[in-house]
Amino acid sequence: MAAAKGGSKSKIPQVGWFEARPAPVVLISGPEAFLADRAARTIRDQLKAAVPETEVHDLEASGYASGEIFTIASPSLFAEPRLIRVDGVEKCSDAFITDMKRYLEQPADDTTLVLRHGGGQRGKAVLDQVRGLADAIEIPCLEIKKDQDRYDFAMGEFHRLGAQATPGAVRQLVLAYAGGLGELAGACAQIVETAGARITEDDVERATEGRVEASAFKVADAATAGKAADALVLLRQALSTGTDPIPMLAALNFKLRGIARAYGARGSAGQLAKDLGMAPWQAERAVKDGRAWSEEHLAAAIDLAAETEWLLKGGSRDPEYALERFVLFVARRGREPRRA
Repeated sequence: MAAAKGGSKSKIPQVGWFEARPAPVVLISGPEAFLADRAARTIRDQLKAAVPETEVHDLEASGYASGEIFTIASPSLFAEPRLIRVDGVEKCSDAFITDMKRYLEQPADDTTLVLRHGGGQRGKAVLDQVRGLADAIEIPCLEIKKDQDRYDFAMGEFHRLGAQATPGAVRQLVLAYAGGLGELAGACAQIVETAGARITEDDVERATEGRVEASAFKVADAATAGKAADALVLLRQALSTGTDPIPMLAALNFKLRGIARAYGARGSAGQLAKDLGMAPWQAERAVKDGRAWSEEHLAAAIDLAAETEWLLKGGSRDPEYALERFVLFVARRGREPRRA
């Protein structure tokens, strides 16, 4: 996985969160909190492993009081190394800006300063100064939105845990845990703990059984594949166990939007993935599914999706029927069933 590139014109080395290492000054920038926390924890663990007596100090930039950084960074009696972690630099006080600009002119010896900036213009003068230092690094933690990035993250987690997972298993896991990265990372760790170092699709199936997201995507996969009977059975099973219709609709809409984006597209899997902002396997699947649709029927399905959402959110006394009708519409690709 290559290091993410930030939007700033940084003169200092930029390294990925998975390559985090100590330096006199470390800037962790970007909005992805889980990756930023992971990077900061990695730096702490490395320093503690090298010198267990390393002092760790945490500051909150928004409540920073004048002089704090100099008090903490001043030489101690036993000259232990220090790690100073400053969170929320994007909300920093005026005193913090003043003191930090002065501190950065001559960082303290045997001290690692980690600055966490989540984004925005506040504190930009400090960031610019850090990016001009000779002994600093930046760890960009950009928000992960694309499925391919989540897939790469999950693959990296299994590698970090000393496990191997089949591509299909990772895809299933990413679909089942569509929330934050922390949840996805926890799921990877749990599966390794229960299934061992070689993860298959069956392992993921057992681990995700009963999850709303997993059930929803099973229905969506069957419907978009044109398997009307299977989709209905899966839908009724999910609803009978108390699954809320809203996530079911969300999963189906996610698949349908992918088909709409890929409709009529041509090219290699890699080029399609780049153009459509999808993982290669998703792009191929969306293009393949789209061939079974006409443009008119696909447009009608998009309209029905909006209507179904309204019905599920209070517009109908029978939301389950509305969802079932939509699932059938998608499974039949907008065509009426044959009559005897």
